[in-house]
Amino acid sequence: MKRTIAVLAAWFLAGAVWAQGGPQYTELKPPQPTVGEGGKIEVVEFFWYGCPHCYTIEPLVEQWKKTLPPEAVFRPQPAVFNARWGHDAAIFFTFEALGVLDKLHRPLFDAIHRDHLRTDDPKALAQWVQSQGLDPKKFQDTMKSFSVQAKVRRAAQLTAGYKIDGTPAFAVAGRYTVSAEQGRTREGMLQTVSYLVEMLRKGK
Repeated sequence: MKRTIAVLAAWFLAGAVWAQGGPQYTELKPPQPTVGEGGKIEVVEFFWYGCPHCYTIEPLVEQWKKTLPPEAVFRPQPAVFNARWGHDAAIFFTFEALGVLDKLHRPLFDAIHRDHLRTDDPKALAQWVQSQGLDPKKFQDTMKSFSVQAKVRRAAQLTAGYKIDGTPAFAVAGRYTVSAEQGRTREGMLQTVSYLVEMLRKGK
């Protein structure tokens, strides 16, 4: 009950801050291609596993995405600015390839920010992967595979195409982006994304 009250209070405060200046977002020119199934409104979260702000917003995102209308689809997307970020993006796409993304996405965030796992330490990463019930060699082979590395390169292209300059950031329908600065607060970011989804859903 206390958790529910705290969440509602946070959203009320975010709404008050958000209302002071209205929603802030960027319109992409030109728009970017999307992969929304069946013409659905695609909502993309650009993140990095090593980003502390991405870590703190993740619990809110997990709850918020359940509120999206049926016309929208949510997709997490690793941002890639350099080789270090590309390494962690490869971990994400390896989870995806092995069918364990839903199971290990949040635990990896916890391992990095709570337990101080260094994902760029091969031995430490292998030990953590094994502790999660995966074969470290198969994991490493998948990380190095052509398909995963191609997705990492594509992630770098998307990061540049969407003009993302920091994380977390959100994109809606390939047409709009919302940065942390524009959202003002974590809750404010999500409220702005919801506003854009609703605007597109109603065809405004």
